[in-house]
Amino acid sequence: MKPICWRLILSALLLAGCGSNAPAQTQHPPPFIMVTSAWDASPTPTPFQPVTWTPTGTLLSPPIPVTPSPVVAFPEATPTELPTVDPNFLINTVAPLPTIEASGSQVLNNGQETINFLLIGSDKRSGASFRTDTMIVAILRPNEGQVSLISIPRDLWVSIPGGENNRINTAYQYGISVGYPGGGPGLLKDTIQYNLGIRIDHTAMVDFDGFRKIVDTLGGVDIPVACAYTDWKLIDPSYNPEIEANWFLYTVNPGVVHMDGDLALWYARSRQKSSDFDRGRRQQEVLRALFTQALQAGTFTRLPELYTNVKDSVETDLGLGDLLQLALYAPKMTNADIRSYYIRPPYVTSWITNQGAYVLSPNPELLAQLLTEALSPSSRTVQRQTVVIEVMNGTSIPGYETLAATRLNYAGFETRVIQSDRQDYTYSVLVDRSLAQDRSVSNSILNVMGMLTGSLISAPQENSTSQYLLILGYDYQPCFRPEKMTE
Repeated sequence: MKPICWRLILSALLLAGCGSNAPAQTQHPPPFIMVTSAWDASPTPTPFQPVTWTPTGTLLSPPIPVTPSPVVAFPEATPTELPTVDPNFLINTVAPLPTIEASGSQVLNNGQETINFLLIGSDKRSGASFRTDTMIVAILRPNEGQVSLISIPRDLWVSIPGGENNRINTAYQYGISVGYPGGGPGLLKDTIQYNLGIRIDHTAMVDFDGFRKIVDTLGGVDIPVACAYTDWKLIDPSYNPEIEANWFLYTVNPGVVHMDGDLALWYARSRQKSSDFDRGRRQQEVLRALFTQALQAGTFTRLPELYTNVKDSVETDLGLGDLLQLALYAPKMTNADIRSYYIRPPYVTSWITNQGAYVLSPNPELLAQLLTEALSPSSRTVQRQTVVIEVMNGTSIPGYETLAATRLNYAGFETRVIQSDRQDYTYSVLVDRSLAQDRSVSNSILNVMGMLTGSLISAPQENSTSQYLLILGYDYQPCFRPEKMTE
């Protein structure tokens, strides 16, 4: 068993997917390609305005479930009627709501097998309504030392208690406007419980300026970028985003990229040339990178100082006492203990409303399977963590070793980066040093890395410090799909 690591909680509180208009800080030139091109789109638009409605039921009695419409293929370009939503399809698979208050230092004493955090990123500005466009549920299992991250897309079509069906990113603001018990966090928590069956114990919300400030307070963050990404970016965060000439195409290439608050914000939030699903992938990349950095930067000794510096940037029911209580548990977790899940097709189906709004209708059976896996302890993760893989970069391309180690961590393997003996490997190879020579294990590693079975070299060694050695050659392709790593 592994004890829970408080550093994941701290880093989790630091993630949001938004941007600000504050002046940019000095930025060291990273390995980017910047391409100026004709501007042809608006930056991260919000194409759908919230529906105005009157509550149709009591706050404690959600709308009556209805029979879902049959799942059909993606509709044609012409608008179609939106399917009805059948809430509560997973509600019987989780424990009841906790009876303790969410404001005191009882984080680890809630009597549940899991402690569930909702991490929220908003586009909140002073005096304006806002949306919660970033929602990641972090499910911690203290007994197993495991964490599941679940990205919830902002366009997920849900039944909102006391209201109507709508996008999930409207629940928070609606909870504030109608005086729902617990306000915005209370209604969003109940909406997730009601539709997805996930109990939320604690919430943390960060807005535009808060995310930038937090990342800059930590001195920036080193993000292993596995796949090249291009999107529109403001020339400077202080520029007017409504002026087209202030935008240009920006590309970040694969590698370990040091990002300040503004750049990390762009990477975690932008989706103009990708999708909300890909944005969820990048947000989890940032969260994992913050966790790794917290492990390496002596964050424990600076916890009170960091909390003082960022507490005004985070709206949360967790206090310093809660974080210090978590810090009492030995920080033995690594990124290999974190499993990533994404609510995306085929777990949802795209639909278009008569008003032309794109939304995502849940596919109950498939989504229930995904969430059940995320909510359960993983025996496969425990088995894979008994395997140690040393990773060596056999090329002159910097960062390959970190990208490969991160990829293996997504699949639950423990890794250790070692110094390369040379930099002229043409092909990547996996050396099996174990005495067992278990092909089921070696094949799973090859599959995770996208390598052929012919890349395996059998070389059993007694008293080896690792069971496997992965040598990366110039044929290595770093881009991968993290959602496949949990299958």
